[in-house]
Amino acid sequence: MEQRVANSLVMTVNGKKFIETALLSDIRVDGRRPFDYRTLTIRFGSEDGSSEVQLGQTQVIGFVTGQLVQPYRDRPNEGTFAIYTEFSPMADPSFEPGRPGDSAIELGRIVDRGLRESRAVDTESLCVIAGKLVWAIRIDLHIIDNAGNLVDAANIAALAALSTFTRPECTFGGEDGQELIVHPPDEREPLPLIIHHLPVAVTFGFIGDDNIVVIDPTHYEEAVMGGSMTATLNTNGDVCAIQKAGGAGVLQSSIMQCLRIASVKAGDITSKIKNAVESYNTQKAKRKVKRHNPAPAVSSVAKNHMERLTLGSDESAVGQSNNMDIDGQSNEQDKTNKRKNTAKDLTGGPASWDPYSSAIDGDELRASLASRVATPLEKDKEELTQVKPDETKSTQQSTDANSIAEIHEMAEVGSQKKQAKTLKDAVKPKHKRKNKSASKPSAS
Repeated sequence: MEQRVANSLVMTVNGKKFIETALLSDIRVDGRRPFDYRTLTIRFGSEDGSSEVQLGQTQVIGFVTGQLVQPYRDRPNEGTFAIYTEFSPMADPSFEPGRPGDSAIELGRIVDRGLRESRAVDTESLCVIAGKLVWAIRIDLHIIDNAGNLVDAANIAALAALSTFTRPECTFGGEDGQELIVHPPDEREPLPLIIHHLPVAVTFGFIGDDNIVVIDPTHYEEAVMGGSMTATLNTNGDVCAIQKAGGAGVLQSSIMQCLRIASVKAGDITSKIKNAVESYNTQKAKRKVKRHNPAPAVSSVAKNHMERLTLGSDESAVGQSNNMDIDGQSNEQDKTNKRKNTAKDLTGGPASWDPYSSAIDGDELRASLASRVATPLEKDKEELTQVKPDETKSTQQSTDANSIAEIHEMAEVGSQKKQAKTLKDAVKPKHKRKNKSASKPSAS
């Protein structure tokens, strides 16, 4: 690899001997044991399908996208996915901008082989129209910092990004029912990928003439090791792929030992990925919770408030009829009890909560409303008191006739007290009195 050759030129002879001598005592340069893994940190971006993995000082960013394309002719019912790697020059001095080099191509092939050969992603679920349209998944891996073992960090970044990626839902509609509609996320919830298992890559390095095995090598150890082996396994212990690089030969017993260790490490890494994805989904669900009350609750509060106002108007009308008829007191008492029971129901529990009921006294509110509503009889008395003395004498006889008519009208109102009071009933007697008072003087 280009990166390994560049580092070998930087490493001195004394530096190589120091690393090999330390490994003979089961001590590594960074203080780890030969089979200890570096600290793994998994973070996610603001958008679905983006992840950031930091393995020690090695940092890789993964991003997953999808688009509708035509499928391959030999697989018309399966979607496709591809992996692209980008080596930034700021990650390592040996990386050059432009077209990907041999190290970038090799990294992409190792990660792609582990996902494709194990069939971890259900590609048949990516089919939209057989033979015409399928989803093509693209995985971009950006190397931010190279501190050794890029394969493991890139593989974990790809798995974490695939676990959080969601694609838009597609349906058929239109006039003929054959038009493909891609629903945006605000209309329908996007669909996640179907992932059967997580193939995790674990890399081993062989250093020195004795082929001392170390796991998760750093960039210093990569510069002195004679070969490496990457084993891709899942939590069930299934070997998905094996990649052997370098010219150093490895014994069969060493390979079997590496596979046993890789199986344990793959289970630990898989649990970390699942925990990180679960935490991300929980935070995503919390962001979708609405902070305002739903519309039905607001409408119920408004409805209850209108019922209270309606009951208050009914009580004022009943109070007017009680001034004319003593028998109406029992009806008023019944309505008052009904209003109190209704008010208790309105302020009882959180389902019918009214923010204005606890701070307002019902008796004072009814008294203020009753004082503002002037009854027709009181208005007539005020008008009669404001009549001039000269007109009082001339209209004395007409007033007596009007009083007799009012008695008959009050009797009619008493007979209709059980009916619902309307605005028309309240102003009808006043109009009649005005018409009769106007007709009497003219007749005289």
